[in-house]
Amino acid sequence: MRLYINPFPGETRIDRLQLREAQKWANKLPTVCQCCAQGKDAKRPRNKQRCCAKGRCCGQAPSARTIRDIRDCLRSAPNYAIREELITRNVVGLVTLPAVRKPKRQRWSNDEARKFLESAKKDNDPLYAAYVLIVIMGMREGEVLGLPEEAINFETSELDIAWQLQCVQKQLLHRQTKTPTSDDTLPMIDVVTAALKLRIEHRNREKADFWPDSNLLFTTQLGTPVAPRNFLRSWAARCAKAGVRYITVHDGRRSCGSLLADLDVHPRVAMRILRHAQFSMTMEIYTEVSSEQTRAALKKLGDSLR
Repeated sequence: MRLYINPFPGETRIDRLQLREAQKWANKLPTVCQCCAQGKDAKRPRNKQRCCAKGRCCGQAPSARTIRDIRDCLRSAPNYAIREELITRNVVGLVTLPAVRKPKRQRWSNDEARKFLESAKKDNDPLYAAYVLIVIMGMREGEVLGLPEEAINFETSELDIAWQLQCVQKQLLHRQTKTPTSDDTLPMIDVVTAALKLRIEHRNREKADFWPDSNLLFTTQLGTPVAPRNFLRSWAARCAKAGVRYITVHDGRRSCGSLLADLDVHPRVAMRILRHAQFSMTMEIYTEVSSEQTRAALKKLGDSLR
């Protein structure tokens, strides 16, 4: 509201907002450098200013996702006014956004995922179990870093997912997951159980008296939570050591869904594993056919025409 919406309507009353004005604002958003508009570079110390404050605009325009979130946020106010019978129509809801081509998502093949995990296990990487939970269990980064030790039940071979670690205003917060659909208790297979046992053994060996009282499974050498930014660096370094293509941590989770699709796992089962809120999200991953499947289909076609 403060950064994007308040500068637009200004003092204009919501019942006097015109569709042409709202559409003009939506069309202008992708072209506005937010570093200039919000004075990001100007707020830095003078010796650290590097772009807009020196007259070199960095062109930091909002992404398509941010623009859609801005439009949705502004649209909610007129909707509330309609329910209160203050206005009769929502002009923001009529605003159209420019079509954006979705970036192609990266995913690992079965061999790449195996090489990545084998490399981490061979080097006794303290985050090996975290990588296993992302690639095999399809857990999110925050859910892995915020996983408490008591969430693991080795007797029933189950893992309770209900917490996450978030970085908010440079502070690490341990809180519940964002939506109820994210909470679930999933069964653990042998490779996951073995990785978690290795992690607990490593944590107990490294634990010192000066460690803070924390029940998190993944911590630093000082017993503090692992910052998401540091985890991303470790992930990138492991990709390089394993000799596999670099993909983001979230794409590692998507690789779990893609590998399940390659194994012909039913989409409803994959939806339970990935804990998606909507079935369409799972099917979006399932419609991404791997190169191996494409090659096999073309070979089959070629053999039929030979």
